[in-house]
Amino acid sequence: MDLAGTEVTRAAAGRRGSAARFGLMAVPVAFFAVFFAYPVTAIVARGLKADGTWRLGRIGDVLAQSDVRQVLWFTTWQALASTALTLLIALPGAHVLARFDFPGKQVLRAVVTVPFVLPTVVVGTAFMALVGRGGLLDELWGLRLDTTVWAILLAHVFFNYAVVVRTVGGLWSQLDPRQEEAARMLGASRFAAWRTVTLPALAPAVAAAALMVFLFTFTSFGVVQILGGPTFSTLEVEIYRQTSEIFDLSTAAVLTMIQFVAVGAILALHAWTVRRRETALRLVDASVTARRPRGAGQWALLGSVVATVAVLLLLPLAVLVERSFGAAGLGYYRALTEDDGGVFLAAPIEAVGNSLQYAVAATAIAVLVGSLAAVALTRRDAGRLVRGFDALLMLPLGVSAVTVGFGFLIALDEPPLDLRASWILVPLAQALVGVPFVVRTMLPVLRAVDVRLREAAAVLGASPWRAWREVDLPLVRRALLVAAGFAFAVSLGEFGATVFIARPENPTLPVAVARLLGRPGDLNYGQAMALSTILMIVCAVALLVLERLRTDRTGEF
Repeated sequence: MDLAGTEVTRAAAGRRGSAARFGLMAVPVAFFAVFFAYPVTAIVARGLKADGTWRLGRIGDVLAQSDVRQVLWFTTWQALASTALTLLIALPGAHVLARFDFPGKQVLRAVVTVPFVLPTVVVGTAFMALVGRGGLLDELWGLRLDTTVWAILLAHVFFNYAVVVRTVGGLWSQLDPRQEEAARMLGASRFAAWRTVTLPALAPAVAAAALMVFLFTFTSFGVVQILGGPTFSTLEVEIYRQTSEIFDLSTAAVLTMIQFVAVGAILALHAWTVRRRETALRLVDASVTARRPRGAGQWALLGSVVATVAVLLLLPLAVLVERSFGAAGLGYYRALTEDDGGVFLAAPIEAVGNSLQYAVAATAIAVLVGSLAAVALTRRDAGRLVRGFDALLMLPLGVSAVTVGFGFLIALDEPPLDLRASWILVPLAQALVGVPFVVRTMLPVLRAVDVRLREAAAVLGASPWRAWREVDLPLVRRALLVAAGFAFAVSLGEFGATVFIARPENPTLPVAVARLLGRPGDLNYGQAMALSTILMIVCAVALLVLERLRTDRTGEF
C-alpha cells in the first residue's frame, strides 16, 4: 500500500474512531439523563410548579428568609474554613510522602487513604465517639466539641486529608528537585527556593485539591447531620430537612438549584486547573525524587506528620472500635443479630449482606458506564461537547444526593420506569456516585496508551471494539480493577440518596447506623458503633486490595 493509500486508511480509521467515540457516549449520556437529570428536574419542577405554572417568584421568597441565608452563610463559611485547615494540615504530609523514602511508607500511604473511602456516617460516628457526649475527651477532661463547629471542621479534615496528599503529593513526587537545588546554589534560602520554584509549579495541583475539598465540604451531609445536630446545617442537610421533615418541596427545590449552580461553578474551575496541571509542567520519574530524610529538621517533619496521622486519623477510628465493645464485650455485636421488632423489621446485621449485594450491583453498573465514558474521553483533542460531557460525569459528586434519592421516588413511579418497589433502585443511585471515580481512575491510564498502537490496529482492519479489546484492555486491566474497587467502596458508604430509597426491611449499613444513632439508649449507641466498625473494616479491606493493585500510572482517585 502506497503512502497516499495509508493516509486515506488512517483518515477513514479516524472518522470511524470519532463515530465510535460518540457511540460510546450514548450509553453514559442515556444513563445520566434517565437516572440523574430526570429525577433532579422532576423534584425541582414539583417544588416550583403549581397548576402547570412555574412559581419563579418563590426563589426570591426563599432567599429572603433569614434562616435560609444563615444556612447559605454557614455552608460557605465552613467549607472555606475546612478547606484552609485541610491544606494547612495535609500539605506537610504531601511533602513527606512525595520527597521522603522511609520504612513503612506504603503503610502510611494506605492509612492516609482509608478515611477517604469511609462512609461519612462512619466518620461522623467516629468523631461522636471521640468528642461527643460520653466520648473519650468527655471522659478524660470533660471536653465536648460536638456542640461546636470544631467537630465538623476536624471531621472534614479527617475525611479530606487524602485528597490533598494524593493530588498534591502525586505531582510533587514528579517535580524535578534539581530546579529547587539550583536556586539554593544561587543563594536563595530553603523557603525562598520553595516559594519561588516549587510552589508556582504546585499551584495548579493545590488549587485542584482545594476545589475538590471545598466541593466535598460544601455538599457535606452525613458528617454535619450527625455532628451538627439542630445547631448547624449545610445546604444538603437543609434540603433533607425541608424534604423529609417539613415537606416543603418548594424551599428544597430552590436550595437544590442554588447548590447546583455553585457546584457547576466549582467543577468548571476544577476542570480548568486540571488542564493547567496536565499541560504546564515537565515531569520526571517519581521513583528517583524520593530519598531518606536528612538532618534533624527532616526527621522532625516526618515525625510530626506521623503524629498528625496517628492523632487525627487513627485515634477517632480506634475510639470507634473501642466503643463498639464497651463494657459489654461482644454484647453489642451479638445484639446486631437480634430482631428488636422496632425500628428494624429484620436483625440489623442483615444490613451487611444488603450493603454487599447492593454494592456489587452498583459496581457492575458503574464500571460499565464509567468505562464507556472513559474510552469516549480518551482523546485529548476532543471538542467542547466532549469536555462538557466530562464535566457532566462529575456532577453527581456535588449535586444533592438527597434530591436525587427523593427524585427517584417522584420520577420513577410509573411505567415504563416504575422502579419504586424494585431493589435495583438503590444500586442505580449508588452507581451515580461510583461512575466519576471509575472515569477519573481509568482516564489517565487510557490517555497514556500510545495512540499509534490503536492507529496500527485500525490500519490493519480492526474494528474500534477489537482494537480496544486487543490494545487498550491488556494495558488498563489493572486500572479497571482499581476503578471497580473504588466504585465498590463508595457504593458501600452512599447515604444521602439511599436513606430515601432503601426499603425498611432491607436497609444498607449507613442507613442502619443512622437509624440506631437516632434512637436513645446505650444499646442502640453501642450497636451503631459496632455496625460502623464492621463497615469500616469492609472499606479498609477493599482499600488494601486497591493498594496492591495500584500502579504509578493509575489515577489518584
